[in-house]
Parts: sequence; C-alpha cells; structure tokens
Amino acid sequence: MLKSNMEFVDVLFPINLGPLTYKCPEHLIDKAHPGMLVSAPLKKQITKGIILGRPGRLAEESKSSTPISDNIKNISDIHGESPLLEPPLLKLLNWMADYYIIANKGIVLKNMLPQETFKKVKARSKGKTEDKESKEIIEIDENILAKIKEALSKREYKTFLVHAPNPLYESAMVAKILPQGKNAIILVPEIVHISHVLPFIKETAGERLCVLHSGLSKGQRSEAMEKIISGQCNVVLGTRMAVFAPLKNVSLISVMHEHSSSYRTEEGLRFNARDIAVMRGYLEKAAVVLSSVCPSIESVYNSKRSKYTLIRPDAYSQRPKIRILNMRNERQPAPNLSKTVINEALSSIRKNEKIMFVINRKGYSMLTCKECGSTETCSKCSIPLMFYKDDKSLRCHYCGAIAGSPEKCRRCGSFSLEPAGSGIERVEENIKKVFDIEPLRIDSNMLKRKRIPEDLSDITEGKPIILGTKLLTKRLHSSEKLGMAAVLNADSYLNQPDFRSAERTFHEMYGITDKIKPGGLLFIQTRMPQSYIFRHLKNYDYASFCDEELEKRKEMLYPPFSKLALITFNGRDCDAVRTEKAIREILSGNKALEVLGPSVTPTKKGGKEYSLLFKAVSKKNLHFSVKSFLELLGSYKCLNVKIAIDP
Repeated sequence: MLKSNMEFVDVLFPINLGPLTYKCPEHLIDKAHPGMLVSAPLKKQITKGIILGRPGRLAEESKSSTPISDNIKNISDIHGESPLLEPPLLKLLNWMADYYIIANKGIVLKNMLPQETFKKVKARSKGKTEDKESKEIIEIDENILAKIKEALSKREYKTFLVHAPNPLYESAMVAKILPQGKNAIILVPEIVHISHVLPFIKETAGERLCVLHSGLSKGQRSEAMEKIISGQCNVVLGTRMAVFAPLKNVSLISVMHEHSSSYRTEEGLRFNARDIAVMRGYLEKAAVVLSSVCPSIESVYNSKRSKYTLIRPDAYSQRPKIRILNMRNERQPAPNLSKTVINEALSSIRKNEKIMFVINRKGYSMLTCKECGSTETCSKCSIPLMFYKDDKSLRCHYCGAIAGSPEKCRRCGSFSLEPAGSGIERVEENIKKVFDIEPLRIDSNMLKRKRIPEDLSDITEGKPIILGTKLLTKRLHSSEKLGMAAVLNADSYLNQPDFRSAERTFHEMYGITDKIKPGGLLFIQTRMPQSYIFRHLKNYDYASFCDEELEKRKEMLYPPFSKLALITFNGRDCDAVRTEKAIREILSGNKALEVLGPSVTPTKKGGKEYSLLFKAVSKKNLHFSVKSFLELLGSYKCLNVKIAIDP
C-alpha cells in the first residue's frame, strides 16, 4: 500500500503519454498498490491503466497558493486482488523507458502488454485440436545440465549460453530442466517454431502450459492473459511478446534460437526480446538459458568475458557434406544452375529423395538494355526494378511501385531489352525445363495468392523438388531430411550493407543443413569462394568463425566492441544543412563519438528519410550524445523523429 500521499496515485496508460496523477477514493486506498490495474477518466472516457506509484509533483503543492489537487480527477476502480505488474516488471518498464531514450513509459507499457489485457475479449468456443507434431527422443547428458539446475535450485540470476548440436536438442533440454524451473517463460523466434517445441514442453507442463503469440485471435489472447494473471498457467511458451508475460515469481527464462533476428522489432519501439529476457532474468533472480546451434556473436563474446556461462554438448558426428561451388568456373546449362548441382539433383531424384533449391530473390529478373547497358530503375527510388513474367510487370521491392513492362529502353530508346540475373520465377522456369518436374514454389508472392500454413510439412508431401526464398527455409521443419539442397545465390546474403551480414549468412546456411539427411549434400553457389565464412562453414567450425569475426569487428570497432544508435527522421523542416550543423555541435569536444551519415533515402510515400549512425565505446556517452542531438533537432522544429537503438 502507498505509505505517503496515500490519496493520490500516478496512473500509466498504454498510449503515447507519460503517467498522470489521480485521486484515490478512500474505499480504494487499501488496494492502491503499484502495478494494480485501474480504471480512470481520460479524454472524456473511462480507460484502463496501471498504477506506477505515488506522484512526485504533489510535494510542491504546499508551496503553491492554488492547490494542485483541486484539478485532479478520481480513479474509477481498481481491478483484481494482486498487482498485474509485479515489482520486477515495473522495474523492467522503467529500465526500457530509459534505455530506449525517446520511448516514454506509456509506449513501453503498450508494447509490454497486449490490448486484450486492458479490454477483455470473449474467446470463441472451438473444438479440441490434436498436436500434429510427434516428440522425437533426444539423449541429454544430465551432467551437462547440472549448472543450470543448481542456479534454479538456489533461485539466483545466471545466464547460460547453450551451443546446441541441433534444434531438437534445445527443445529436449528445456523440457528436462522445466520441472525444476516451475514458473517459466520459453521464447521462440517464429510462430511456426511453437508447433515444433510444443510436444516437448506439453509433456512436462501439461495443463500448466499457455501459448502466447500475435497469431492468436483477440479472444484467445484475452483468455491466455487471464490464465497467466490468475496463476492457472505458470509456463508460457510464445514469441517475443511472451517475454513480458505477467507471470509471478519467474524462475526460468529460455530463449531458443537466440541468434534469430526475429527477436528484434522493426517498427515502433525497437528492442531485442533476447536482451529483454536477460534483463528480466536479472530483475526476477531467474536462470536465463540462451540456446542456439549458432549463437549470436554478442552472446559468444559475453561467454568469453564470463558474463554468460557457456555450455557446449558433444556434437553429433553425422552431418550433411557442404560443397562450395565457384561459379566463375562452373558450367551453367541454365542461369543460376551449375552443372554440378544439376547432376547431383538428378541422382537424388532417381533415388526418390526430396531436394530443395533456395534463391533469395523474388520475381523473374531485372531488365537490361543490350545497347547501352542500363537497367530499368524505379523513378521514385532509383532502385533496379524486378520484372515479373507472370503479369508482365515491373515492380519496386522497396516502395512497392508497379508499372507495365516497357517495350524499349527508357534511356536510349533501343528495343533490345533482355533479362539480367535470375529471380525465383526464372529459376522455376529453368527447373521445369531441366528436370521436367513442376517444383513446389514458396515465396511471399505465393503466400498472397494461396493460403499456405505456417508449417509446410503437409504441402511438401509428395513434392520431389521444393523451390523457395528465405521464407521457405524459415518455415520448413527439420524433420524433412532432404537428400540434397542448393543455395543458388549465396552472395546476395553476403553483400548486404550490414556489418552482421557474414554472421547472418552463416546462420542461414547452417540452418539449411539441419533439413538435410545425414550424409546428404548442401551445395553453395558463390562467386566469392575465398571468403573466410565458407572456409569455416564447410568444416562446421562455428567457434573459429566467431573468433575471426570478432577480430574483424574489433578492427572496425563494431559491436560487441562498441554501442550503436541508428536514428532515422523525416519531416518538411528537416534538411542536410541543419542536420550537419547539429552533428558538428555534438562532435565538438567529444572525440570518443563517431557519427556516420547523414544518408538520404526516398520513403515509400515519396518523401525523404535521413539516417545517422552514432557509434561510441561507452553506452553512457552514446545515450548522452543521442539525447543532445535530439534536443537540437527539436530546436530546428523537425517532425516525426524516430530512433532505433541497436544494442
């Protein structure tokens, strides 16, 4: 109960607003604890929010001739018998509001709890569905888990990094430690992963298990939140939103496939659910288990600094063989299909083995003029357009602009336009010609036309050739066990303008091997076979790759050896001159700060967006510099300032 200024409370609503002060009626004072769910008048309607605590500003009331409390409204009601947000979650809310700089507490609360927490929705009754997935038996050495179980029994905070031999090991390991973990949160990066993990967790947790993710209906989410809040369910399995589940006395937080970029939010409040899980574990005094077949470079670095405890079970001996093909030397009977890949695919088909081709590019091809060499580009973005043969259109993959296919070159007027490069449509066409088989194609365009399930196991049945983009490799279950697979344009992964491109390429390629049977083959077509990533990848030597990658990042002072803040902003009052002036002011006298940019890119609405990358070794220096810069932008009356922190 609030001990001083008992008749006043600060209430936080899940909107873009800070806490507001209300009076607490006498009959509700005994229930006015921080974290309680309350109803209060806001903008001429009753809205639900959370009590943060007692207001600080009322301490000044005695110095004012006009009492502040005269203008303060009463809260309407307090719901429940115990706080919705326990002290650890309230501390997490405050930490996030400070760490993510421009995020006020209302925005953080909105991201922490789904709207169904504040406005209940009745779930529709539905028949009981049976789990499709069967649980495979995975051997787990009990001695490997001894340190984790010790932390759980002592109820102390500790973060473990488990370098798992395969994804199934992660599920089996969590199921083994769950009985000792009791109240637990288990995170997976994608909704499709839930069905893979569910058989392992359900066998242990039973009716105590609750599933929470954005794919549920409003009624289902409302029902799930009620079960968590009431204590009926004390094991929560879900995607990144589950990291904020209002579970009491959390003792275990598991983050499976912890390297996945899907744990990062791309819009609104930018955060990484993996990092939030570690912070929540610290505040809850819980054991945090990060696991992956390819742990993130940041996590590996933290284990080297003894911040995390590394656990590395013995790897399984039989794995698919990885062959790196130099496309400068390979014969190509069809674009993007080497003779070596075609021969091996034909051999696998004769053995009735399923095969997979991966090309990370939608559409048919780009269009290039044979006479002047120019490529058709978007008039808004100046980005090369992709030709779609199905409807004879040119599409911009950045702004979404669609135009008809031109008959002649827009630059020189020549009629000699020809396809350049290969997208998935062109590869599909070539596969039909070479193998005389209709491949099953999976990409985002197919998803728009057909209702394709999250798990692809059902629709791949009986299909000898599967063709897809990165979307396919995310959704395909590891139980597929293909005879062979081929990545047709591996360089498109490596050539991304991102310091993490090598790490992400390794993750993508390694993830594909898990879908190939032991003794099968993975072909990687590249024009850069000398790259260090392929040297380590073909030997499955992730530890050596991490060592080399860390050395390269240290030279360039990229994370984990520095902290980054990416700032994007736009508005009619923003321009490069004012931005550069603000940068000069920030950099003057701050030699420990580096600012890259500004770079200007067109927006999807036809405007301009400015991007800046702040880099500093000290997190304190970075935050101070970003806040100072934003204050200067405010003085220039810039609009729509958005910021993303890259931890």
